[in-house]
Amino acid sequence: MKKVLVLGCSGSGKSTFSIKLHERTKLPLYHLDNIWWKADRTHISRDEFDERLSDLVGQDSWIIDGDYSRTYEKRIAACDTIFFLDYGQQVCMEGITGRVGQDRPDMPWTEDTLDPELVELVKNYETENKPLLRELFSKYPDKNVITFQTRREAEKWITKELQ
Repeated sequence: MKKVLVLGCSGSGKSTFSIKLHERTKLPLYHLDNIWWKADRTHISRDEFDERLSDLVGQDSWIIDGDYSRTYEKRIAACDTIFFLDYGQQVCMEGITGRVGQDRPDMPWTEDTLDPELVELVKNYETENKPLLRELFSKYPDKNVITFQTRREAEKWITKELQ
């Protein structure tokens, strides 16, 4: 396990899981939100993002945290391990609601309100993103895909498997 993706719906806890994984493996950790977004809530260009992502996936080892469906295939093709946090909509809605007002290492600002676009992403994840991921998991059968259905499963794995 040298090139790791952590994927899942917004609010699933990708960043929290990634940080714990980084602490245990010492692999370099990159949060895609910190690459895409600027502190003033604007973002870099797609071309610049793609260039930075290409540089990242070309490195020898990493953990990349973030969903960013447009770049799924590029990242999946480059990784060896995928952690898929496959939680239900309610869990993810609670996740995005609970982080409002919280300082987070994976975001260059603190959200002061619940973003309606983020709510829509969570509502549509099951029908828009998840089928695409399943298709890519099938397309790349050499990847080690570890799927968690609950936060408890993920927590149990991270504490027991990486001792």
